[in-house]
Amino acid sequence: MSSAELQRIVIPNSHGENLVGILHETGSKDLVIICHGFQSKKERIPMVSLATALEAEGISAFRFDFAGNGESEGSFMYGNYRREAEDLRAVVQHFRNKERLVSAIIGHSKGGNVVLFYASKYNDVSIVVNISGRFHLEKGIEGRLGKDYLQRIKQNGFIDVKNRKGKFEYRVTEESLMDRLSADTHASCLLINRNCRVLTIHGTMDKIVPATDALEFARFIQNHKLEFIEGADHEYTSHQDELATVVVDFVRAVREDKNLSEHLLKSRI
Repeated sequence: MSSAELQRIVIPNSHGENLVGILHETGSKDLVIICHGFQSKKERIPMVSLATALEAEGISAFRFDFAGNGESEGSFMYGNYRREAEDLRAVVQHFRNKERLVSAIIGHSKGGNVVLFYASKYNDVSIVVNISGRFHLEKGIEGRLGKDYLQRIKQNGFIDVKNRKGKFEYRVTEESLMDRLSADTHASCLLINRNCRVLTIHGTMDKIVPATDALEFARFIQNHKLEFIEGADHEYTSHQDELATVVVDFVRAVREDKNLSEHLLKSRI
């Protein structure tokens, strides 16, 4: 078991906003980046438990806040999938400039979609883990915005979302809603290179994103593995250890396969 040093790191994105993250530094050359979900942050489960599990494996991990979330600068925006993929790009490039090998990107919930959008565009990370991402992005909106949301947002230009106590939480503009509705998960899945190993994990008792969405990722991503965690909810509240084990085992297995392939290639030369 490796003992990691926790380092607070600030990385500017392409819009000049500072992204704040925590590096679990084990001294390994390779690094795994962990992305949170909608209205979440780097301190939430399962981001911390995943980083800790990777740390115990001797693998450095970096969990950070997207712009407009947690400690990072910027305004919170609904939708925003592609812009968050660019935040991830800034983080990947930061560590590459530090001579680190970004071996895997992991995302929970909306973060799962973000890592897949990233992989479809940049094709430069060999391991992608999508935890409880939503395939059908046109669904799940009414639960947050209420009925007739399209009609209301076209009429007023925005919808203010409030919590159960009636307190304002965030504003959804027509532009940000259209950003979500135009994000094409199906097309992105088809663009992911077959050399990229993708793992999708979903809890069977997820009430936020249906577990059936995981089957869609399995249909359209070429080099894909699917794991269901029996009884787990969207946050894996009572299944943190099981989730971490599935993720770490996958990352370890792919790294070992890659090392074996490189060894065999060198032995032939």
